[in-house]
Amino acid sequence: MLTRQKGGDLVEEISGLDTRFLYSETPTAHMHTLKIVVMNVAGSPITVSLDMFIDALEKRLDRMPALRRRRVAIPHRLSLPVWVEDANLDASAHIDWRVAPAPGGNRELADAVADVAAIPLDPDRPLWHMTVVDGLADDRIAVIVKLHHAVADGGAAVAMLLNAFLTDQSDAIVVPADPEPEPSRRELFGFAARSRARQVRHLPALGREMYTGMRAAQRAARESDGAIAMPFDCPRTPLNVSLSAQRTFAMVDLPIGDLLDIKRSCNTTLNVVYLVLCGGAVRRYLLGLGALPDKSLMAGVPVGTRIDPTRLSGNHFDNMYVPLRTDLADPVARLRAVHAASSKARGIRAAMGHEMLERRAALTPLHLYPLGLRLWARSKLADRVRPPINLVASNVAGPREAPESEGGVISALYSVGPILEGIGLNITAWSFCDKLGVSVLGCPASLPDPWALTTQFEAELHDLRQRLG
Repeated sequence: MLTRQKGGDLVEEISGLDTRFLYSETPTAHMHTLKIVVMNVAGSPITVSLDMFIDALEKRLDRMPALRRRRVAIPHRLSLPVWVEDANLDASAHIDWRVAPAPGGNRELADAVADVAAIPLDPDRPLWHMTVVDGLADDRIAVIVKLHHAVADGGAAVAMLLNAFLTDQSDAIVVPADPEPEPSRRELFGFAARSRARQVRHLPALGREMYTGMRAAQRAARESDGAIAMPFDCPRTPLNVSLSAQRTFAMVDLPIGDLLDIKRSCNTTLNVVYLVLCGGAVRRYLLGLGALPDKSLMAGVPVGTRIDPTRLSGNHFDNMYVPLRTDLADPVARLRAVHAASSKARGIRAAMGHEMLERRAALTPLHLYPLGLRLWARSKLADRVRPPINLVASNVAGPREAPESEGGVISALYSVGPILEGIGLNITAWSFCDKLGVSVLGCPASLPDPWALTTQFEAELHDLRQRLG
């Protein structure tokens, strides 16, 4: 909600990191995330319908204040944009209904998700959309929530989901709508001037922090054993191409108990086990294409920096570069190597300062940055140059118990983030109860058959368990 402090200052400025997501949109790179909620409606006393979902959503908008806001740009992009409350929000305009074709299995649901993912959000409206998919087998329906990455990261999205499904009103975080008049052009100019003045005052301190952080990171790198992963130090693969506007999607459920067994037996972390499975699955997939490079693939791994169950919006994360050691055939040797590489990457990022990524993002040139990305997309150079990373691999802790809604009980959760020019694969995991829901997103140019990749996760998990006994 846009409010005014004493002195007339507007306080809902969009952070530099969130603004980067807004301005990273191109005709082929859509910067939204997808949350897929699968519900079992067998025995539900309520008739599931579009009207029911619209009514339930309108009753819960006060629990999801980020969905009531839209962005307003500062004239001439003199400063970062701001969020304003949309006084004319019509929830029904943000919901669609579709029926999956027979037999209504996971492949039909995944096709619906791919269709939804290919459509960008309207930048002039609140940056979200819901699609309800009916006609699924086994008395299931699914809700595909398309949410711009500028609105929330994975941690905030989990908190928003749980807050929306809380049945006890006293436990829910409720932010009643209190829209103010939209700021005038004069107010926006004034805010831009004050914002830029604050940024200039803080620039020397930021410069000192960046210098100190870089020196600390360099010391940590020298003190660690072995080479340090750096961007662009990875091979080109069929995954690393220029994007088309279409999307491909698939998902798989893994028993989280198996991953925890491996974690304990190898004295590592759940995220390392997940990264090993990602690397092993991609390795098998590329072997099947006859396109596995000798050099290891590298993943960009987002790491949350603010673990707050009450945070319902915004992005707070750092990014690590982790070699997936796809050059190693032995999954146990690969696990040990990824564990070591991940530990080094964490140490270096911690020495640099986990919030440095967010602080630097505020310096993004608001005119040159989006122009450069659009020119990069049009040039198709991603088909010829080495990528900074090969893929994005994200792992988010989801609900440990299945929330209930008026229409049914949630039986599965999946999430996936965007793909980028030259980085045509995103693998995202959401833990849910006793499962790890793994989703893969690509486009026809980078991942024509996503199921050929997801099936490799189960094979890799089985092989790793066998090797560990």
